Amino acid sequence: MTHRFPIKEIARQAGLGLATVDRVLNNREHVSPQTRLRVTAAIEELTAKEAQLPARSRRLFFDFVVEGPDHFNHEVKTAAEAVLPEIGTTICRIRFFQQKVMKEEEVVFTLKRILRRGSNGVCLKAWDTPKIREAVNTLSEARIPVATLVKDIPGTKRLCYRGLDNEGAGRTAAYLISKTVKDSAGTVVLTSSHERSLGEYQRETAFLTALADRSPQLRTVKLQAGSGSVSEMSRVMTNVLAAKPDLCAVYSIGASNRLILDTLEHNALRPSVFVAHDLDQENRDLILHQRLDFILHHDLQSDIKYTFDAFLSYHRLLTEPMDVPVSAVQVLTPENIPEQRPKDQAG
Repeated sequence: MTHRFPIKEIARQAGLGLATVDRVLNNREHVSPQTRLRVTAAIEELTAKEAQLPARSRRLFFDFVVEGPDHFNHEVKTAAEAVLPEIGTTICRIRFFQQKVMKEEEVVFTLKRILRRGSNGVCLKAWDTPKIREAVNTLSEARIPVATLVKDIPGTKRLCYRGLDNEGAGRTAAYLISKTVKDSAGTVVLTSSHERSLGEYQRETAFLTALADRSPQLRTVKLQAGSGSVSEMSRVMTNVLAAKPDLCAVYSIGASNRLILDTLEHNALRPSVFVAHDLDQENRDLILHQRLDFILHHDLQSDIKYTFDAFLSYHRLLTEPMDVPVSAVQVLTPENIPEQRPKDQAG
């Protein structure tokens, strides 16, 4: 049963106990038809009351379902909490479900739970799988908008995607490498994570096309990070790099850059230019110590602000329709790294 109200409010409106309402909402047995009708009526009454409130008094619940490394999950939560006070038209609350690894069934279970209890918007970062696609469409059909963050799930009924312009990032990486190595010949190593996303594929495809056009004399070797473990990744890299003494550049689209640099150093290889992605704490340290040359970055806080605006527009709480663009790539060097915010430093 879809709703967006705390069980306490529904129980108070229906004149029932919390346990009874919980059984109804979760479609459990031993509940009479009359009791189910009372709960349904209570939700309808609460919805009608909420609709009569002015926008400033509306209360909205947004859910973040995010799979990612701990540092990324911390950045998402910090950015969302920083943006929240800027939403002045409503009272908003955020519920987070974040894990380093989420299996398909865990994501689907979480989305189904959100469907039962209700939500005003779901911000989702998950893999594109058939069952997750089905869950996204089910939420959308139930008038719970879904915005994909960083990883898109195209072809679904999701409201919007917010994240980096991946093809633009790939072309930018090719431009930076071509301008650095100029007419020199050599090998460019392209590294990706052990489970590539659509975004990584888009970066890679655009990069290879642009580099071949700008610097046809350069050879490209693709290196995937093994099973994802540090030891496996190091072994794979060592085997590939040992035969590439003419290495001139690295474009890392999704692997651990510290490990790549350490492996290069172990093999006595030093590229002329190293282009990486995202200003997380590890990359911040690496570029400030000039071990990375360029970081291709996008503003996560801006992504989340646009996501909130898209949800508000969906619920007609903004005066104008919201067009949510992809994030343009920012090229960072050791000279233009933005200062850390206090919450970033605490993490």
